[in-house]
Amino acid sequence: MLYRLVYRLVLSKTDPERIHDAAMSAIGAFGRSPLAPLASATVGHRGGDRLAGLIARPVPGRLGMAAGQDKNGTAILGTIALGFAFTEIGTVTPRPQPGNEGPRLWRIPGERAFRNRMGFNNDGADAVARRLARLRSSRRGRACVVGVNIGKNRWVAAEDAAADYATCAGKLARYADYLVVNVSSPNTPGLRDLQAVEALRTIVRATRRAADATARRHVPVLVKIAPDLADGDVDAVARLVAEEDLDGVVATNTTVAHSHGEGGVSGRPVRERALAVVSRLRTALGPHYLVIGVGGVFTVADAEAMISAGADLLETLTGFVYEGPLMPGRINRALARKPA
Repeated sequence: MLYRLVYRLVLSKTDPERIHDAAMSAIGAFGRSPLAPLASATVGHRGGDRLAGLIARPVPGRLGMAAGQDKNGTAILGTIALGFAFTEIGTVTPRPQPGNEGPRLWRIPGERAFRNRMGFNNDGADAVARRLARLRSSRRGRACVVGVNIGKNRWVAAEDAAADYATCAGKLARYADYLVVNVSSPNTPGLRDLQAVEALRTIVRATRRAADATARRHVPVLVKIAPDLADGDVDAVARLVAEEDLDGVVATNTTVAHSHGEGGVSGRPVRERALAVVSRLRTALGPHYLVIGVGGVFTVADAEAMISAGADLLETLTGFVYEGPLMPGRINRALARKPA
């Protein structure tokens, strides 16, 4: 309640991107401080190893941080200390890029949502790889379960996109617990066209080859899809995942089915479609593929609904911003008390 009051009276009155950057700096500093282990033992969580068979190492809870919050891997230790079971950083592109011109992030408080047109602003694969190497050099850093979301630079043509994804995989797979091929952001021109199965097939094959060659171990590769895909296209992605022996799907990204202007909307407006897509994927894929559910997770009830729809793991970003820093630990502790 205190956080919601501060958010309504103070945080919501300031530029959302400026607050985002300040928050990530604060979470990063917190993660490097002596307070972080204490937070893990109090507001954090102690979940079970639910999915050791799918991500090749124990995942200590169901709820993680979605990509888009920690774009450059600067706040991983702090994110985990706050109670997230894992975190997905990115989207990371081969070369640094500034993203779209501002303003590019807006609150929609009446819908418990955000609209963004960020455009894959990030430091580039080399800088993020160096950061992850430093993380993995410490015991606490090696204990973190980290996914890396990868994309193409905006100036790269669609026919050359596979090389960009392979470059990212080659530089980042060795530090990742899983990779996510992001072809579903609405803020890079032409990117969503790569969700078409034959274009996507080329990309995931190149990503898989580069990851295997670099990591010298199996790094799970997943595809992140949009909520705006038609049901038949969701089914086609599921068939591709099985045919190419990928590890699963992240569902879903932001939606363009809104009237708020350019960009994608996240949060509550995505919830029902995300649940439907997760359910459809689970039916199509069966029990042996990983489905990560994203979209409208704010409460324990939201998390339980996503799990009931068929998600193995969950991610949140908008819900975390609206609900506050105690939210991830609260949800993970509640889910850990439920029968698997």
